[in-house]
Amino acid sequence: MPDACTVIINPLSGSFSPQRLSAALDFLVTRGFTPHLQEVSTPESAVEIAQTVCRSQQHPLIIVGAGDGTINAVVNGLTPGIATLAVIPFGTSNVLCRELGIMSMEQALEKIAGGVSRSFCIGQLEKGETQRTFLLMAGVGFDGRIVKGVAPREKRLLKKGAYLLSALRVLCSWETDRLQVVSDSRVVDCHSVIVCNGAKYGGNILLAPGASLFKQELQVICILNGSRLGYLRTLPALIAGRGLKSTGIVTFPATELEVRGTKPLQADGDYYFDSPVRIRSIPDFLKIMV
Repeated sequence: MPDACTVIINPLSGSFSPQRLSAALDFLVTRGFTPHLQEVSTPESAVEIAQTVCRSQQHPLIIVGAGDGTINAVVNGLTPGIATLAVIPFGTSNVLCRELGIMSMEQALEKIAGGVSRSFCIGQLEKGETQRTFLLMAGVGFDGRIVKGVAPREKRLLKKGAYLLSALRVLCSWETDRLQVVSDSRVVDCHSVIVCNGAKYGGNILLAPGASLFKQELQVICILNGSRLGYLRTLPALIAGRGLKSTGIVTFPATELEVRGTKPLQADGDYYFDSPVRIRSIPDFLKIMV
């Protein structure tokens, strides 16, 4: 493992503090690393720094101390197959860290010092000439509308509560348009679809028990029933930790699919664009410290 590393931080992240950053950098130095600190405040700046690092280094180690949005932006700037990524939970929800079993800054740093990494698969979204990657999941329909409806000011003030407020607005202005999900194995008419690379939703809710960040295939969850009551009927299984299950749910694995119809799409908690969209898995896109 190289001793040089790039540390990308976002001081606007939910649990960031200068004191925590200083402690993390001190730890890295004592373990023989030479950290090069880069500060970002927008997704565009995170993408640009990741691109620059990949152009200048053959096999860079990039440590991201931020939330899921900044981590996602960094990954969108990586050259496939050359980088090793490590994450420190400086965000609000830290969903990727929870998926990896990293529950604290100290645990994240010990994993970096341990030097163990695994090949990581990602999801790729294609809409016309636009390509974006996601780490955990992409949702088209209900949760896409919720994320699109979160106002930046509400998110700053209410944090997770902003998503609940947006969900209430979506429930009040319910829409019933349909989507078509097309893969090699089937065509499904549904109200919403969630394409999972990770098993959990929001860090704590087990949504897709068969999904794994280290498998090539994605888990596709199609919600057939387009009524408010239909969505409410899925809650008991989610609360009980059995995943998204009901008679109105179709789940299947896929490595590539197309979502037809026009509804908002969110990926890793950020609104990207409206469907239609093609989604596929990209194996061995990077290595991640575990």
